Amino acid sequence: MKKNVAVALAGVLIVAVAGGWWSMSADKSAAKNAKAPAAGGAPAGGGAAALVTLATAKKQDVPVTVQVNGSVVSLNSVDLRPQVTNTVSAVHVKEGQFVKAGQLLFSLDDRNDQANLARAKAQQKKDEATLADLERQYKRSQELVAQNFIAKSAADATLSQLEAQRAAVAADRAAVQSAQVALGYATLRAPIAGRIGAVNIYPGTLVQPTLSLVTVTQLDPIAVSFPVPEGNLQDLLEAARSRSKVEAVVTGRREPLTGTLDFVDNTVDPQIGTVRAKAVFANADQSLWPGQFVGTRITVRTLNGVTVVPAAALMMLSDGASLYVVDQAKTATRRKVKALHTFGTQVAVSGIEPGEQVVIEGSQNVRPGGKVRVDAKAPGTVPGAPVNGTTGVTPGSAASTDGTDIKPPRQERA
Repeated sequence: MKKNVAVALAGVLIVAVAGGWWSMSADKSAAKNAKAPAAGGAPAGGGAAALVTLATAKKQDVPVTVQVNGSVVSLNSVDLRPQVTNTVSAVHVKEGQFVKAGQLLFSLDDRNDQANLARAKAQQKKDEATLADLERQYKRSQELVAQNFIAKSAADATLSQLEAQRAAVAADRAAVQSAQVALGYATLRAPIAGRIGAVNIYPGTLVQPTLSLVTVTQLDPIAVSFPVPEGNLQDLLEAARSRSKVEAVVTGRREPLTGTLDFVDNTVDPQIGTVRAKAVFANADQSLWPGQFVGTRITVRTLNGVTVVPAAALMMLSDGASLYVVDQAKTATRRKVKALHTFGTQVAVSGIEPGEQVVIEGSQNVRPGGKVRVDAKAPGTVPGAPVNGTTGVTPGSAASTDGTDIKPPRQERA
């Protein structure tokens, strides 16, 4: 019994000695940290200053650009069909050929139409001869009535015959015109200038109005149709009134093509929330082809003299967007801002002034009112130097209004 009690007392003594040693070590470590000088510029008792990278807010004009995918469409495309049932006598073009407006494409068998026209012209000449004879008879009858050799009723009868013959001649002229129109159906000409598609018609083919002979498509000028989000509708309408420039990026072509905004649709598609717009491009070298998909870019407006900072500086908090501003004393202050437009890796904001220093890296370690240390190795600390990979970025050069071309701002603690 006594032996067990002695063992228990020895264990309690060992635990007490170990706890005292641990407490003394902790007190010495805390005292050492409290007495250490603030070599990094941190105030005594305030913790170490956060290591950050800074960038300078700049003032510049920022174009608001909408970049979407569009498709090339022809301004005019005609499906050529015959107006009568007839046989093809000659094909004057080859498939894929460029034709001018009015150029002869197909000839149909016109022998029957030629005969009908000749018959109508012969009937017209016959009736015109009869008309001339009646006019002479009526003139003589008037002279005889004046000399009282015949009754006035005889002259009136001749006049009635004369009027009827004049009507017959007018009908003959209409018949001749109708025969000429029917004969014109035997020749099919290009209604517009453009490029013809596949030709599957050959001499001897019997054609009818339901059969398409060829399609003529205009290529120069040509249009690009593209959807624009309805949020940019008012800016788009203003751009259409001023006929703003539109760029088309074609795969395999180094430089974009430049056209003019020509049309904005009169309705917004309620299913996808976009409005259809169309731009016209000169296409003498056939760089654009109907049905081709291209990237389109249009500047709908310009933000003049706004403040621009790297997008990495923004923090999305529960109360909105904000960033840290660092003053000359290296004190960080959190300031709420409003993002106006994101382009590339930069963003136009309101709420700060040009020339102020903002934190773009290390903001997760910064506290409002706390001190910061600037990373001298970071390129962003040099005034006017490119920051966070923004070298060579032209404002609005490849941006969309929703900022989908960059990474979203980080979620940070207040």
